[in-house]
Amino acid sequence: MNERYELVFERIQDINRCQEVAEEFRDYFKNVSDYILMAVAVFEKNRKVNGSILEASPDKDGFSSSEINDLLKQDLNKKLYAGLTDKYNSSYLNPSYAVEKLGEYGQILSAIYAELQSLTAFAYERNEEAILIRMELFVELYGMLANAYADGEEANRDYIIRLYGDFAYDYLSDTMEASVRELYAGEKTIAYDIIESADLSNTDYLYDYGEYISDNEIKLAEYLNSVSQEKIDKMAETFTEGYRLGFVTARKDLSIKETVEIRYPIGFERVVRSAVGLFDKMGLRYVIRRSAVSFVNGRRLLKGGYFAEPANKQFESDHEYDKVLYFNRRFLERKLEAYGNALEKYKEEAGKFGGPAVIESFGVPPFTPESKKEVLKPDGESGKLISEFNVRAGELLNKYVKGEERSFTIIAFPTPEIGENFKEIFDEVIKINTLDYIKYRDIQQLIIDALDKTEYVKIQGMDGNLTDLKVKLWKLANPKAETIFENCVADVNIPVGEVFTSPKLEGTEGLLHIKNVYLNGLPYKDLKLELKEGMISSYICGNYKELKDNKNYIKENLLFQHESLPIGEFAIGTNTTAYVLTKKYGLESVMPILIAEKTGPHFAFGDTCYSHEEDIMTYNPDGKAIVARENSISALRDSEPLKAYFGCHTDITIPYDELGRLYGVCENGEIIDIIRDGRFVLKGTEALNEPLDEWMN
Repeated sequence: MNERYELVFERIQDINRCQEVAEEFRDYFKNVSDYILMAVAVFEKNRKVNGSILEASPDKDGFSSSEINDLLKQDLNKKLYAGLTDKYNSSYLNPSYAVEKLGEYGQILSAIYAELQSLTAFAYERNEEAILIRMELFVELYGMLANAYADGEEANRDYIIRLYGDFAYDYLSDTMEASVRELYAGEKTIAYDIIESADLSNTDYLYDYGEYISDNEIKLAEYLNSVSQEKIDKMAETFTEGYRLGFVTARKDLSIKETVEIRYPIGFERVVRSAVGLFDKMGLRYVIRRSAVSFVNGRRLLKGGYFAEPANKQFESDHEYDKVLYFNRRFLERKLEAYGNALEKYKEEAGKFGGPAVIESFGVPPFTPESKKEVLKPDGESGKLISEFNVRAGELLNKYVKGEERSFTIIAFPTPEIGENFKEIFDEVIKINTLDYIKYRDIQQLIIDALDKTEYVKIQGMDGNLTDLKVKLWKLANPKAETIFENCVADVNIPVGEVFTSPKLEGTEGLLHIKNVYLNGLPYKDLKLELKEGMISSYICGNYKELKDNKNYIKENLLFQHESLPIGEFAIGTNTTAYVLTKKYGLESVMPILIAEKTGPHFAFGDTCYSHEEDIMTYNPDGKAIVARENSISALRDSEPLKAYFGCHTDITIPYDELGRLYGVCENGEIIDIIRDGRFVLKGTEALNEPLDEWMN
């Protein structure tokens, strides 16, 4: 590997100073090789062989390690990410610019450059193999175009696509195994050094991740450095105790688990360090991994692991579906095979994995990606293949990390980008996350008892919200021992505040309309979903001028390339304190689903709330068995598993101020009102209105 590395490094230096390709490609190769040499210089600075740091030869072109050492950490960070920030409009990373300059070759060459951007992260991780194979891809690309130029021929775009596809295909075994090993075996990365031993009082440590660091991460770390250890420990205790309670309430055995994955936004290191100690007392070893930096390895818009706010969300969106260049049936089957082999190799470690403990952040202003004709998008066939992979990969995972044995927890906090009231909002979110769950549990039980008597629920909007929806509920065979809704307290989903169920598809119909909502990091304006027999039959929003762009936006980011999705969950959020916080500071556009779903009735599309756990009996605190755990689609899980699951679950909330009425209808026609004009009216639930009344007065 070292020999290959030295050879390809020298070749890239040659490419950087003397190009033998057609004139139209020379600027591209100069720009890309400049970036590669800078990333490699960072790698040379960071890696150690036999105890000594290797230096790039000073007599060769490109950056040397000594030059890198002379840069302040923040200046180096800006240089590494310059192509994604200030220079993006005139960068080959931008498909629009690449197509303008390179014509028919622009899309594929921009896609390859986007993949090479992962070199920054791999340089900080000291991952020689990941760097090597990407440098070799670049050299092979250059050689292909140089040979065509020497022979007086036009470059062949299809050959370039095949080259990129072969790169993705050939290394599937290595990349899938590395991903599985890192998650379940807890392979040490740079982040472990930061969490365990970095001086967190000096925010320079943030740059050691190799992620793009903005003022947001710096100010967040500075704020958390300013608060007491007692406050940090309280946040960590709420977080870790929620994880433990998730096992307790679901009657799952935590003692058979050995690892927990901690996911967090960069800047929360003090909280994570405290949480590590608390998990250790539970007998759990923590694992952490970087969110995907390679477009070949995973999605970029949906973040997992640890991450910073993207340097450029438009870049993430522009290249999200570059994989359609090579994602065919052969690739799908090979990737699943590689994933299965990796899981089998680490099946013992996977079996001891308890699930993720997630810290989410919110506060970044809404971002709607620009619709570009030059961006690669799935067509009908590739979209189906991507969806199929997600479903089958989920099935594979469930064999090794069994749903009946694992759990999770999620908690959210604001970041400084939320605005000048950041500190006040942060404190109020801590208050929301630590509300008295006993009080909510008892009030929510009254709602459940009432709805257990009903045949269906009607939801109607007001003040411009056009929602008019009927949700059909499960019929109880034994009301004394069974229930339809789960009483959700502050365990897996923090904060407290919802009752939820998997509704029946047959008989669920009508219009769901949300004037403004923020889902999976993206905003939707005037979102309308029409339901027939529990399935989305039509959809539209108002983000773009063109109807086609709006429909594509929903299909890609809400339907995840499926032609339709079923309603997998109906819930009633009861956390009026969170709702008041949202309205008080005008946070509607940035509030994460985790909190927003507690501020009104919500509806999830995709898999049910009990996905892959339908056969596991679940109980409420009152001892009743929750029987509404599947629908007619998930019921196919044994006979036709590919039709039973969709690999997604997205909650959409109607806020109280848009909710005219929510009521249950019994089989005999009796009506039971739960909410009217945004206020809880069911007897015994009046205390939920107190935060609303205090705020209004």
